Amino acid sequence: MPTIKDVAKLAGVSTATVSRVLNGENVKEENRRRVEEAVKRLNYSTNTLARALKTNKTMTVGVIVPDLSNVFFTTIAKGIEKALHPYGYSIMVCDSDESIEGEREKIAFLKDKFVDGIIIIPVGDQQLYLKRLQDDGTPIVLVDRLIEDIQADAILVDNINGAYDAVEHLIVNGHRRIGLISGPQHIFVGKERLIGYERAYTDYQLSIDPKIIRYGDLHIESGYKLMNELLDLPSPPTAIFAANYYMSIGAIMAANERHINIPEELSFIGFDDMELTRVIKPPLTVVVQPMDKMGQAAAELIYKRMMGDNSGPFPTILRLKTQLIKRESVKKIN
Repeated sequence: MPTIKDVAKLAGVSTATVSRVLNGENVKEENRRRVEEAVKRLNYSTNTLARALKTNKTMTVGVIVPDLSNVFFTTIAKGIEKALHPYGYSIMVCDSDESIEGEREKIAFLKDKFVDGIIIIPVGDQQLYLKRLQDDGTPIVLVDRLIEDIQADAILVDNINGAYDAVEHLIVNGHRRIGLISGPQHIFVGKERLIGYERAYTDYQLSIDPKIIRYGDLHIESGYKLMNELLDLPSPPTAIFAANYYMSIGAIMAANERHINIPEELSFIGFDDMELTRVIKPPLTVVVQPMDKMGQAAAELIYKRMMGDNSGPFPTILRLKTQLIKRESVKKIN
């Protein structure tokens, strides 16, 4: 295993110069280049804890997601890693298992690892223990969801207008009974997408039948169950908006089991443009979130805070636009 002396010898500099380069201190640009080249050739890595003791940085960012089996969350994490890598940062990804207790445990774990900042997709909207983390001086960036009573930087998407666009598209195609398969209302995105649904009805001066609004838990099984409930109504919807990718898949499974022809018998709009939405027959009209951009924006914001840059408003709340991709799952009716 190469040592700092080996790096110094290959670079033709002193070990003190190597140490200054590794610690991010000022050195001549030529010496920095030679040291970095030697480090690369020898595949030399410093001891993270030792460097942390000197610089008060571990060059690591903690990322907490509710469910690592969910492609939406892992795509965001990949965007974070991609954006932080050029700055020399690594990420440590943790799964909170969609529970407050799991979230608490992962935060404690990351604090023990002395991460320089934490990016979190929270599981609820009332985690006051995150306020204590802020009070300790740890930079935090929320992604996808806000938390009540906590002032924190956040990267969100425009859920309200995303849902509005979907429902409006169905309305202008003649649909009046539009079933909503919504997320839980204790989660920020569930609340916002319901607002978008209701706002579209209000703007078009249509009345809402609360019986065609169902609340799920964001999983395939939930979408399957709620779709069956909607189809079993005496007066079922002529269209469905499923406000989550996995519930969209479950809903389509239920429709397929009943041999319902989409869009001839039932129009459908889903959420997120992942592989299955393109290979399902017919290809689904969907609301698309810029998942990779969400991760990159969160990384840039946490890096800014970790560098001590507090310029601009606090909290900084960025809302990225969604896009309605129109395919073949909506039929115009009279």
